[in-house]
Amino acid sequence: MITVLVADDQPMQRLGLHMLLEGTDGLEPVGEAVNGSEAVRMSAHLRPDVVLMDIRMPGMDGLEATRRITAAGGRTRVLILTTFDLDEYAYDGLRAGASGFLLKDARPEELVAGVRAVASGDAVVAPSLTRRLLDAYAHQVLAPAPDASGTDPRLADLTDRELEVLGLIGRGLSNAEITETLHLTESTVKKHVGRVLAKIGARDRIQAVITAYDTGLVKARS
Repeated sequence: MITVLVADDQPMQRLGLHMLLEGTDGLEPVGEAVNGSEAVRMSAHLRPDVVLMDIRMPGMDGLEATRRITAAGGRTRVLILTTFDLDEYAYDGLRAGASGFLLKDARPEELVAGVRAVASGDAVVAPSLTRRLLDAYAHQVLAPAPDASGTDPRLADLTDRELEVLGLIGRGLSNAEITETLHLTESTVKKHVGRVLAKIGARDRIQAVITAYDTGLVKARS
């Protein structure tokens, strides 16, 4: 059973999500939060598998709540609900540690699939779309990146091949595309990707894309 906490300040939105979750086999709504502070407190107490997080809430917003929930190091993953697919808030949510985002007008089956994917450890947003977000907004929040020669502490433990793989992940390539680019077997690429995620401390592929940008391994398109 996948347990889900809904965090949204709109009563009708919470009710709709609650009813959808309650009526879906394998999903269980365990609570509703009306702001970020309540979401953080309830997450610590209930330890849900997934938090469906609205961004724009009174008091502590969903971005800060996401940061605090993911920084706690527990199993709870955050799925952002946003209005626009290239919303700056969605971008900030990914940087805060969310495992992906869905549009608020997503079809019920899309939302259910997203919750299940996040709960299983997958990212809901394709890395290529994450790259579009980063290209659109990175210049607003990223500090000047160091030279991508491995001097950044997050890259220090990576081998040359793993740096290459991380760079390709950062460019939004799938495992199949990395396989073709590097002329490796897909099983080898999967092993490299797994080691890269472990070494840089990324929860999922999306966070690896963000690390590639943060460290200067990949540059935002102008």
